Amino acid sequence: MTVQILVVNPNTTASMTETIGAAARAVAGVSTEIVAVTSSTGPASIEGYYDEALAVPGLLMEIAAGERRGARAAIIACFDDTGLDAARAMASIPVIGICEAALSMASFIAQRFTVVTTTERSRVPVEGLVQRYGMAGRARVRAADIPVLALEDPASGAVGKLRDEIARAVEEDRAEAIVLGCAGMADLAHQLQVDFGLPVIDGVGAAIKQAEALIALGLSTSKRGAYASPLAKPYRGVLKSFAPGAVAAE
Repeated sequence: MTVQILVVNPNTTASMTETIGAAARAVAGVSTEIVAVTSSTGPASIEGYYDEALAVPGLLMEIAAGERRGARAAIIACFDDTGLDAARAMASIPVIGICEAALSMASFIAQRFTVVTTTERSRVPVEGLVQRYGMAGRARVRAADIPVLALEDPASGAVGKLRDEIARAVEEDRAEAIVLGCAGMADLAHQLQVDFGLPVIDGVGAAIKQAEALIALGLSTSKRGAYASPLAKPYRGVLKSFAPGAVAAE
């Protein structure tokens, strides 16, 4: 029986969704169908708190639509784990953020590891997630000074900067593994692992395998406590359609 996993790119750059979808399909099991979608509203890339906040409405719409179409799990393909808590409260299917998935995967295979993300603007939020997920004593976060959309441009030198930062992490942090801190790097993990001779973890792949495990075990988000469904109440203004129940019913 085929199961469908929804992968949502919460930024609005469709070419990045193609990269993410290909990485997801490369690791998915034979009975998993990957449906990769691009948010229809919000920023072209997510770099910092402002972009992250304004990417959430579009993300929630895509997850609600995917659940209606029969997805058994949803993955948020942004290393900021954009809107993760809101999505878990809204949806009845498991929702996985690629940062949390990658950090947990890294913790299985390395005592010390380094997350290499894009820019300084993104490094600070990722450090917050590392602390939230209990990995502050094991993980360091570095920024390679790469604008997210530069990863889409072979002439930008972005991959070279990423390689340079990984080399510094190996030398200065004594990193035992590298976590790629952007979904737009998903297609680079295998070659980097070969070139540097240590585990390189892409959050998209890690999230796919964890979603498959949750589906196989029949587990979903608890609706007791923090991730209980939102209380019914009216929303006003431009967010009127996001009133609890309205998003899922559209």
